[in-house]
Amino acid sequence: MKRFLLCVMCLLWLSPALRAQELSALVRVDPSASGITDGWFGRTDIALHLSQGVPFRVFTLDDPARLVVDFREIDFDGLRAAAFLNDSTRINSVRFGAFQPGWSRLVADLAEPALPREIGMPVDVNSGRATLEIMLKSVSPEDFAAAAGAPADPNWKPAFLKAAPPPPAGADRFTVVLDPGHGGIDPGAERDGVNEKQLMLSLAQTLADVLRRAGVEVVMTREEDVFVALETRVVTAHQVQGDLFISLHADNLSQGGAKGATVYLLS
Repeated sequence: MKRFLLCVMCLLWLSPALRAQELSALVRVDPSASGITDGWFGRTDIALHLSQGVPFRVFTLDDPARLVVDFREIDFDGLRAAAFLNDSTRINSVRFGAFQPGWSRLVADLAEPALPREIGMPVDVNSGRATLEIMLKSVSPEDFAAAAGAPADPNWKPAFLKAAPPPPAGADRFTVVLDPGHGGIDPGAERDGVNEKQLMLSLAQTLADVLRRAGVEVVMTREEDVFVALETRVVTAHQVQGDLFISLHADNLSQGGAKGATVYLLS
């Protein structure tokens, strides 16, 4: 028996000026499986094992030479710098943690110039767990300086974080914004091969059909299995001047049983 408890979070938009709430489900690090390994011919491998996939970006900074990885977002609790370094001689030190609301950062101080040559985050299709993999190769100081530089946009969002422009809502009809939780690289709760992102998308599509038949204008924050950032979901609701925002989620219960729904209201 697959047991999920539906959670419905409703936001009533009183004005477009309502601030987006800082809601976040932190991705966790597996310290025991993560580490840095020095290889032959100037190669260094960084592996950070995570509870699920998460958007990230990688760049380098010069003077002094540093590798920077930004995440949206990670709980580094339990990860110790000394153990993570694993006696690497090409990386002097690492530090990590939150650096602004909704964002986490890892900084590696490089003992010698090195640039990322391979970057990836494969996700296990069965467990949803992911591993950030970065392969560094030693380069000349000149090559490193030429490639280094902070991103131009401090509020960076990669393309797959951005939702497509929503259709205009009817000005004379009550508009409901349906937000199927999770999506894409973020599966949400999982049990017996069923995951939250699929359940909530199916539920939202069914609910949208019922509402539209009743004459209600409906806009969905996602129509398919894609990742949509929390702030993008909120922006979508404001753009269409939604009267009601409903975020759909399902909790996985490891023990006992439950019926019905848990509803959270924010006026």
